[in-house]
Amino acid sequence: MIDPWQRIREKKTLDDESRAALAGMYGARGKKAVDAVDKGLVKKYRDFFVVTGFSGDYVVSDGVCTCRDFAFRQKPCGHIIAVWIAEETATFVTVDAWYQETWKE
Repeated sequence: MIDPWQRIREKKTLDDESRAALAGMYGARGKKAVDAVDKGLVKKYRDFFVVTGFSGDYVVSDGVCTCRDFAFRQKPCGHIIAVWIAEETATFVTVDAWYQETWKE
């Protein structure tokens, strides 16, 4: 099996082999991550990456995510994997704002 991260770094894109390797490495989380990148659900704010998921927005920073999956397992969730992919391929929506300022009180 190929190393998807090495391939993505070299090609700077998410090709079919990388997609399959990510699914093999991370299972359903890898597939969801690829889907999030494909759908443009990864946003880079000035302070955080934010990934829109099924139940809302999840903040990802320094390998930590605000979702329940990460809180329970303490391992990379689909949101973290999506951010990793988006960073390596520069496939994210840039938002020129501080995410913290968008929080509703």
